[in-house]
Amino acid sequence: MLSSEPNSFIEPLFNYFKSLSPISEELMIDYRTHCCPITVKKNKFIVSPLDHNAYLFFITSGLVRGFVRNSNKEITTRFSFENEIIGAIRHPDGLESYSTEYLQALEDCHLIRIPYSLIETVYAKFPEAHIIGRKLFAIQYYAASQSAILARIPNAADRYSMFVSKGINYIDRLPIKFQASYLGMRVETLSRIRSKIELPLISNDKF
Repeated sequence: MLSSEPNSFIEPLFNYFKSLSPISEELMIDYRTHCCPITVKKNKFIVSPLDHNAYLFFITSGLVRGFVRNSNKEITTRFSFENEIIGAIRHPDGLESYSTEYLQALEDCHLIRIPYSLIETVYAKFPEAHIIGRKLFAIQYYAASQSAILARIPNAADRYSMFVSKGINYIDRLPIKFQASYLGMRVETLSRIRSKIELPLISNDKF
């Protein structure tokens, strides 16, 4: 049942924050004031190089793919699922207003849009924002490190085995062509590997 509260859309984000640190009512008021819910249909872009890169997004439902284009070829860079904060690549100095990375909805996505300007404001006002930011940075850095390690495994079968065992909880939701792109192999190669490997149990880490 949908809540009748006008700002109930943001509760999943607050629950996520609370898993990282206690948060004050004042901080929640700022987020309720400046964030908004958005829906992005399957295959549409959440962010592209044509957009002003001014927001982060919290996924309340759906699946998102990150990719870049090189010589008219799409190279998948990441997958993101429910209860993740995502955003296009952005330099910390904030001077760049766009990103070369696309964020595409692979399913109908319900998102909470968070302005970067709000994040700077709460950093200045609330001590807990620094704790949350530090923990989010650690989560993102760990995921990037795991992805970098994965990309350097030379054997395709070993690369896929690590991908499954370390990173993706919802692999059955990912089109095989995007899995292959992320893993740097042809679809035919991945299909052969998948037919030979029994999928192990999946952990909670994410690439």
